[in-house]
Parts: sequence; structure tokens; C-alpha cells
Amino acid sequence: MTRSATLTLQRWGNSLAVRIPAQVARSARLKPGQPVEVSAQDSSVLVRAVGEPKLSLAEKLAAFDPARHGGEVMATARVGREAI
Repeated sequence: MTRSATLTLQRWGNSLAVRIPAQVARSARLKPGQPVEVSAQDSSVLVRAVGEPKLSLAEKLAAFDPARHGGEVMATARVGREAI
């Protein structure tokens, strides 16, 4: 389903900005923190997703599963040349 909205450009420092309404963002499957490419052709502007959003440290830690990732990362005993 295609969503559209009529918006007003706002000044943001030396640039112009527009907020993407939630319905339009959902329709385009855009997420906060997601990298996008912005291009212009004649009087049109295209915003296109170019990757997945980068996760914050809190989000990465919340997704960490010790059972799946081998539990404790640091060795608890001496290994290699330390054991000599």
C-alpha cells in the first residue's frame, strides 16, 4: 500500500529537513537509525534505504544469548604461554 503526505520543509542548521510521518515510514519499512540515500532529480527527491539500522550497545546486549554464543567470553584459566 502506498502512503503519501504533504509536508513543509523546515530549516535545520544550514540544511532543510522534513519529518517522515509514521505511516509513510512503516509503508516504506524505514526504521530509526537506518542508513538512507537521498538523491535529487529535477524537482523530485528520493529517499531510499541502503542498509539495516545500526544497533545501540543496549540493543546488542539485549539480543545477546549466552547459550547460543558460548557463554562467558573471557577465559577463566590460563591458556597458551600463560600456562607455562
